[in-house]
Amino acid sequence: MSHTELVALSGLLIGLVFGATGQATGFCLLRGLSHAWLSQDGRKLRAFALAMAVAVIGSQLLATIGALSLDEALYLVASPSWVAVPLGGLLFGYGMAAANGCGSRSLVLLGSGNLRSFVVLMCLGLAAYMTLSGILAPLRVWLEGATSLSLPSPSLPGLLGVPAWLPTLLLGAGLLVWALVSRHFRASPRDWLGGLIIGALVPAGWYATGVLGFDDFEPVRLASLTFVAPVGASLQYLMLSTGTRLGFGVTVVAGVLVGALIMALVRRDFAWQGFTGPGQMGRSILGGILMGVGGVMALGCSIGQGLSGFSTLSLTTLAALAGILGGARLGLKGPLALSKVL
Repeated sequence: MSHTELVALSGLLIGLVFGATGQATGFCLLRGLSHAWLSQDGRKLRAFALAMAVAVIGSQLLATIGALSLDEALYLVASPSWVAVPLGGLLFGYGMAAANGCGSRSLVLLGSGNLRSFVVLMCLGLAAYMTLSGILAPLRVWLEGATSLSLPSPSLPGLLGVPAWLPTLLLGAGLLVWALVSRHFRASPRDWLGGLIIGALVPAGWYATGVLGFDDFEPVRLASLTFVAPVGASLQYLMLSTGTRLGFGVTVVAGVLVGALIMALVRRDFAWQGFTGPGQMGRSILGGILMGVGGVMALGCSIGQGLSGFSTLSLTTLAALAGILGGARLGLKGPLALSKVL
């Protein structure tokens, strides 16, 4: 087996675990935010915080022991756009609220029989590639060039002039304490197991592409979990697979879908679901488009920036996450809440 085939197989296995875990536990940032803001139930949000802690500790540990270097990660940008990244996060967060879930959650729901998520994913993938290399790409490139900001360092440790283990320890410990201080969260194995497992998949992704995919002549691009460009790449692969190589992101997407399907069948949760009316369909279309455009501008989604990007201690991730949280807040509460405007 070649190193590229090994990486693709690793992506499939990681996706299978992600899909099965997401289906069984309901792991989702939007769900966590809506439960915390609208019903004062913070367990899902604490599960995401636990996943962030595990992701950053595991990923930085791999870098510390010299197994791989995270310097080539997409999220460590020396001259990011101070407009495109937070604006993209804002669009993604609002779209996530409109679609009732991010790209990864839509894959899990589709595997469980939710056909609304099929429409979300089609719109997300199409909009992502329109923004990445299609009709919207020139506008994105112009905006990024016109608003680029030169940073002394793309990472938090570099900016502060401290070793990486220090912010890793502080952030990881802080998130762990906040997650585990809740008695209700500790009493919910479904939630803390989901956070632990999905958080651990982030360093697994870095290991698959950075270690298993290492080759002096044909290296695999360093990547971990993210679900905006890979959804678009998966649609492209379905249409143009002849003569192309199956990549890590595409096999992760396929694995999530299959893993969720298997778990839904095992748990007898599989059920076909459709739209109740044109309004709901319109929200799904809008949400998918906004997530596709915003996710590319922000260099990632709630999983890509929220877990994978965060694990690199990237400064760009902080701006993207702020935008995603702000967009989700606008979509769930306040004068621009989707229940009021749509």
